[in-house]
Amino acid sequence: LQKELTLPLFAQRVAVVSSEQAAGYGDFLRQLQDNDAGLCFDVQLFPAVMQGEKVEQSVINALNQINDQVDKFDVVVIIRGGGATSDLSGFDTLSLAENVANFPLPIITGIGQERDESVLDMVSLQRFKTPTAAAAYLIDNLADTLARINDVQSEMVQIVRHCMERQKNRFVRVSSKI
Repeated sequence: LQKELTLPLFAQRVAVVSSEQAAGYGDFLRQLQDNDAGLCFDVQLFPAVMQGEKVEQSVINALNQINDQVDKFDVVVIIRGGGATSDLSGFDTLSLAENVANFPLPIITGIGQERDESVLDMVSLQRFKTPTAAAAYLIDNLADTLARINDVQSEMVQIVRHCMERQKNRFVRVSSKI
């Protein structure tokens, strides 16, 4: 079901599932905060264990907390830096995959490195090789939306100018006849 969702144009309210101490989480935040376009994001962390036997239940608990306040968010990001392949096995469970696949908000992942791919990556809306790449995707999405708005704004200004010019010419014609 995740694959049927789309990332909202104004995806700014971001629920993050990660470990607060994870370098990947810090990289993700820095990327969002220091973007060249000056775009703003509202990020809320839902701490989870991202390595070891408790990954599955910890991430599911975080997703349940997000689901309880689903209207506050546009997107969920599950991020973790790289590590040994065995460290990523917690992201390959059926229960976690079902939770992600059926989650009502789009979920993007940034787990591991380029060579790593978990079951969670496969069932999420979009997979990225790193947390930084996931942040860049959110920035690009919002920057594209801003560009579209600016284009429409310019187009509207042109239309109004054209209409005003036509009315001015009409006014001149009518006033010369009077």
